[in-house]
Amino acid sequence: MKKAFYLLLLALLPMTVLAQDGDVINGVVLNDATDAALENVNIVNLNQVIGTTSDKDGKFALRAAVNDTLYFSYLGFKSIRVRVTNDWMKFGEVKVKMTELGIALEEVVVRPVELTGYVEVDAKLIPIYDDYRYRIAGLGGGYEGGQSQPGAVSKVLSSIFNPADFLYNVFGKRPKQMRKLRKMKEDDHIRNILQSKFDRETLMAVLQLEENDIDEILSNCNYSKGFIQTANDLQILDAISDCYEQYRVLARDKGKG
Repeated sequence: MKKAFYLLLLALLPMTVLAQDGDVINGVVLNDATDAALENVNIVNLNQVIGTTSDKDGKFALRAAVNDTLYFSYLGFKSIRVRVTNDWMKFGEVKVKMTELGIALEEVVVRPVELTGYVEVDAKLIPIYDDYRYRIAGLGGGYEGGQSQPGAVSKVLSSIFNPADFLYNVFGKRPKQMRKLRKMKEDDHIRNILQSKFDRETLMAVLQLEENDIDEILSNCNYSKGFIQTANDLQILDAISDCYEQYRVLARDKGKG
């Protein structure tokens, strides 16, 4: 009898987990000023860490549960958060309207690299980004010391041989946010969203961090200012994730000792 009860419990467990994830909800994203459909709006469920984009008619479908928060972002429009309500689940498609931003762009002068055709001369004209990343055999990841400088190697070695000092301060107080890193990396929609973004907005929304927190994490993980300033959001995600995985290994080994 007891065995039959456990079998029944195991059979119902997947259904319970699925119910907690909610149902697929539908919506349409519109320009608040014109009611025109917005295509390729990025939509992320911040609670379940899954994403999608709107189609040419502004329509989207995404799994969500009541009280989940959806994050909408689109170039030139103000990003918004929308909470999923019982009415949304009950009545189906909901219109989500986004407000266009009025941005006055300053004039920017782009200076092209003018090549002469002579290799010796042109080699000196082309900008070179010479940030160095160091790797030591036996360790899972590398450490970026920035541009070649006398203190770069010692800075890297200091961080490697005193991992508890800098890694715990970076990740030890943020367990809830850091658990979302793996989910973000596994969702293809979110990875595609981050690959084309450089504003850190989606990362900040999902991880519940401020931009200066992200910069601090990368700096303490020995990523150079050049990388922090120029990397796209997907590269930033991968960098934080790699550093966090090293922290988990070190924390586990420390616990065994």
